[in-house]
Amino acid sequence: MPTLTTKELDAIKSSLTGEENIIAKYKMYANATCDPVLKEKLNGIAAKHQQHFDKLISLLQ
Repeated sequence: MPTLTTKELDAIKSSLTGEENIIAKYKMYANATCDPVLKEKLNGIAAKHQQHFDKLISLLQ
């Protein structure tokens, strides 16, 4: 695997932080609603961003 530059690592770190924030927010929104349809949608969005986060982590390994 080629060595990543500092700028590339900073961009990935920023993306990871953004994904973590999005995951936390959507999980919080899902826990705050009583509507089961909305809860499912919000949890689905959180899961999709968890996949993004996991993919970014896998690129660093």
